Amino acid sequence: MHLQLTKPICFFDLETTGINVAKDRIVEISILKVYPNGNKESKTWLVNPEMSIPAEVVAIHGISDEKVANAPTFKALSKEIYNMIKDSDLGGFNSDRFDIPLLAEEMLRAEVDFDMKNMVSIDVQTIFHKMEKRTLEAAYKFYCDKDLTDAHSAEADTIATYEVLLSQLDRYPELENNVKKLAEFSKRKQSVDFAGFIILDEDEEEIFSFGKHKGKKVAEVLENEPGYFGWILNADFPLYTKKILTQIKLKKLNNKLK
Repeated sequence: MHLQLTKPICFFDLETTGINVAKDRIVEISILKVYPNGNKESKTWLVNPEMSIPAEVVAIHGISDEKVANAPTFKALSKEIYNMIKDSDLGGFNSDRFDIPLLAEEMLRAEVDFDMKNMVSIDVQTIFHKMEKRTLEAAYKFYCDKDLTDAHSAEADTIATYEVLLSQLDRYPELENNVKKLAEFSKRKQSVDFAGFIILDEDEEEIFSFGKHKGKKVAEVLENEPGYFGWILNADFPLYTKKILTQIKLKKLNNKLK
């Protein structure tokens, strides 16, 4: 089975200092770029997170403070990484809920204006959970009949994710071999800001998915309660969420001025 592509797709995996999208940092990133003609290129970087890696996290992925002490920071790598993915769609395992939001945070901290306007993403975990409901190791064994012996290595997880998707396409004829269709199938909800604080309602309008204004239209809340905008900007929300909120506010203001 070959993945039918009209543009490149980058499968990627992150190892990090933790699971808080707004606060934690990348310590390793691996990218497998697959081209429409079937060619592939891959790169893996160790990253100095400029913060201590908790012992309980080191126990999972084996990347210690000492291992990344002389590695470049994400800011130093950001342009190289962005240049590799900017013309591509994205793929990963649990990537819609974790890897893409955290990558976006790192890019914005590095002053790279990352967004997904011209990209779609395939979350292979979502396809797996909808079909079989297991973990990456089990998925690799189930679909590829291989043992994932180096789990929690970004490179091994990235390659395994790509191979699992190809096997999913072989196993499920109802899955269309089309990146946009796979992206739609693997999407959990219509999230506007990666982290899911702002989603789309049935009318394709942005609404809040949390807090006292859950279910209310973002534009209306910002107009009727301007202080809420300032509270979010100053609170511990992801940078990408703040970016999207600012765009909605500016769009509303521009519409008033027309």
